[in-house]
Amino acid sequence: MSATKRPNFLVIVADDLGFSDTGPFGSEIKTPALDRIAKEGVRLTNFHTASACSPTRSMLFSGSDNHIAGLGQMAEHMGNRELFKDKPGYEGYLNFRVAALSEILQDAGYLTMMSGKWHLGAAKEHAPCSRGFDKGFVYLPGSGNHYNYEPQFKEGQPRPSLAVADPKTFWMRDGVYLDRRTELPEDFYSTKTFTDELINYLNTRTDEEKEKPFFSYLAYTAPHWPLHAPKEVIEKYKGVYDDGPAALRKKRLERMIELGLVPKDVEPAPMVGLLDPEWETMTAEERALSARKMETFAAMVDVVDQNIQRVLDALEASGELDNTFIVFMSDNGAEGTLLEALPMLGGATSLGALIETHYNNELANIGNRDSFTWYGASWACASMAPSRGFKTWITEGGIRCPCLVRFPPVVAGAARGTHTNTFTTVMDVLPTFLELAGVAHPAPSFRGREVVPVRGKSWVGHLRGADYAASPAVHDEDTAVTGWELFGLRAIREGKWKAIYMTPPRGNEQWELYDMEADPGEIHDRAGEEPEVLERLVQHWNVYYNEVGMFDPDVTFHVVKDKRVEVAA
Repeated sequence: MSATKRPNFLVIVADDLGFSDTGPFGSEIKTPALDRIAKEGVRLTNFHTASACSPTRSMLFSGSDNHIAGLGQMAEHMGNRELFKDKPGYEGYLNFRVAALSEILQDAGYLTMMSGKWHLGAAKEHAPCSRGFDKGFVYLPGSGNHYNYEPQFKEGQPRPSLAVADPKTFWMRDGVYLDRRTELPEDFYSTKTFTDELINYLNTRTDEEKEKPFFSYLAYTAPHWPLHAPKEVIEKYKGVYDDGPAALRKKRLERMIELGLVPKDVEPAPMVGLLDPEWETMTAEERALSARKMETFAAMVDVVDQNIQRVLDALEASGELDNTFIVFMSDNGAEGTLLEALPMLGGATSLGALIETHYNNELANIGNRDSFTWYGASWACASMAPSRGFKTWITEGGIRCPCLVRFPPVVAGAARGTHTNTFTTVMDVLPTFLELAGVAHPAPSFRGREVVPVRGKSWVGHLRGADYAASPAVHDEDTAVTGWELFGLRAIREGKWKAIYMTPPRGNEQWELYDMEADPGEIHDRAGEEPEVLERLVQHWNVYYNEVGMFDPDVTFHVVKDKRVEVAA
């Protein structure tokens, strides 16, 4: 395959975007650019990630499990680092046991560029410049102010303890750390600036670089909290959410049924987590504050879409759009809590004080740079319906995410604008790209080190079909086994069956069993009715546990009904 005919690749990742937060998946939020991608491509409605961001990103770049790739636990949550010392897969960064997608494509002659959030290691030796990117404007941590307003990091003030990085090493351009106070644009807004930088990389390629195919990675920090957006965009959504989360959930489900994305008789999971009071019992002020937060979130998604349109326009202008395989995805389910905030901003005892000292969360100020708000579990559940839970949950609410693909040379004309419900995972992106690029995965050795093979499967064969119901599945729909684990929450899936194990308050430390075809909301536990199936899945879990080298010091056995099943040593 000649270099000029090899496809380009563009991966766009939204941060904490819910399943139904865009037009193609049933949202009222205006997303014409994503609507176009869906109309000219395909929606993947059974796409799975990890339940939190950096583990998902490690899976994306490695094609393998997060416990193998270095993010067996998020770095922010490795409080006792000695506990994880010398434990392969728990380095807290994308480790060198995996060949990164960017490294493989760089060695295969691709120009590699990224703009946005990395979250796979803050040290220079772990940064994008050291993992295969020729060019990169990079935010290294997991979360931050979308207007670069970080008063808690002012010189001369006591700095909150940071689990991941010093604020002087938050930003990097092409391998050089940037001073966030003096070297970022004055009009900085994360979504706009990340897009500006990627478009600039595309538009300033030399003639020699234009001869190469490119791999580009655009990783937004939106719509991750803190919720910030231009006021004029927030005003577009004024009043839209005045009926509350339950009403939004109902409207979204009706629209998804209309689009054929969920069954007409779907039974949505109950809303869970630290929910707001019932909308009817809240005061007018409480409702106004809550609705304003959701209006701001919607505006953030709107701005993401506006900037995706700018990238599409740039590719269209250069004549490269139709030869660019585009993947748009979220990195996990919607955020119903404040996962990264506690370790990043000092811990539970100081977070509230920091916000009270440095930020103004009055109604009129929500969305401005000096506000610091999040929208909570009720709105997150609304966006993840019919699934149960949200980010960090091992139920589908944490791991079933929106995904769009556009690539005319592969997606048949008859299939464009449709959707596929074949089971897929974020680990599949790497083998898909390598197949299209005509590049073999380098395992067992790469760049002088031993590397593991991939666990994902290519989408190409499936996407070439005109009728996805009749196309070959990506993973065997009856026998393929996939596992997940994070924060001690565990899941294992074989075909339609999924077993989950959750600690209180989410679960009762007993394995539960669900038929995902009949019960996508994971409501009706079948453990008592199908003990043989459950026992088989728990044994699959034991195999998975050992295959990926999981380290779980608090759990030495799993409970199947009243019987203990020992974890293999």
